[in-house]
Amino acid sequence: MAKLVESGRFDRHLRRMRGIYAARRTALVDALAHHAPAVTLTGLAAGFHAVAHLPAGVGEKKAVIEAARERLVGLYGMSECRAGGRTDPAQLVLGFGNLGERAIRTGIATIADLLS
Repeated sequence: MAKLVESGRFDRHLRRMRGIYAARRTALVDALAHHAPAVTLTGLAAGFHAVAHLPAGVGEKKAVIEAARERLVGLYGMSECRAGGRTDPAQLVLGFGNLGERAIRTGIATIADLLS
């Protein structure tokens, strides 16, 4: 690690990866705006995941998460991250760090009907 830092390669790597992850997040934001405009997204623009706030009437149901997985799209309910497992407000954790932009767009299009 010290050699990477000293050589400047680590800084180059970070700059390159920031651009890649920013493009992936933009793909997620754009896909949701196009296919599921009622879903709002929060989370740091620098992260590898975002929180999807589902519209009124759409719950964080196990059936929705399972239906998405049957379509080969992984969704995670925010209730798994909450003390007590509360499902209200209805939110999903959307990871995009290990997916390409095309996979993100295709995944959102595949599950859009589940999000609205």
